Amino acid sequence: MTYYDQRQFDVRCEWGSQGLGALAESDVVIVVDVLSFTTSVEIAVSRGVTVFPYPSALEVAPEYARQRNAQLAQKRSAELGVLSLAPSSLVEADADTRLVLPSPNGSALSFQAAGGGAHVAAGCLRNASAVTKWVAAQGGSVAVIPAGERWHDGSLRPAFEDLIEAGALIRELPGQRSPEAQAAAAAFEHAELELAERLQACSSGRELIDRGFERDVELASELNVSETVPVLLGDTYTVDAGS
Repeated sequence: MTYYDQRQFDVRCEWGSQGLGALAESDVVIVVDVLSFTTSVEIAVSRGVTVFPYPSALEVAPEYARQRNAQLAQKRSAELGVLSLAPSSLVEADADTRLVLPSPNGSALSFQAAGGGAHVAAGCLRNASAVTKWVAAQGGSVAVIPAGERWHDGSLRPAFEDLIEAGALIRELPGQRSPEAQAAAAAFEHAELELAERLQACSSGRELIDRGFERDVELASELNVSETVPVLLGDTYTVDAGS
């Protein structure tokens, strides 16, 4: 018996890789990494880009990309024409692009989830309602997994932006919610009327703005502007046929 799998509830929520492992028996998994992996995936896939998630082991990522005849995205960059983890770098990506998108958070979670038997999708504020409709169509239990960020020692830092996005999804999902899921939904409802301001003011948002990536925060703050549901099929995020 485990106390951490939330199996008595239909709608579950837990943080990071260990949380995904604890909720591994869920029928559906939604990966949440608002600033910026899942926002980047939504923008890229909506343009017809094929996205390969990969953990942030950059020394071997080039070979992984070569084997898949794909381009390796760079670390977050504002350089014109460079595809990177920055959502703003992907808004004009070519539709036939095959892109390996490494990150230690959302991408690593996606890579982990690909090895399980659940239906997996990438959720962000931009496609929250579309993702919840897709989840309802799949049926069964759902685990919403906020990725969080990292402290300097590599440990998980629960991140405001991922908590409220988890709540945006959970609020619209049918079924009985775990207390963890209820708390996320309450956090979103508290922030809903000031999403842009809250994301700009939170720790992750302030860091990106100070580094010159204010546009990424703006893109990530847009609520329900997309009907695209990036679904993980094998090792690839592509648009769901029903999107």
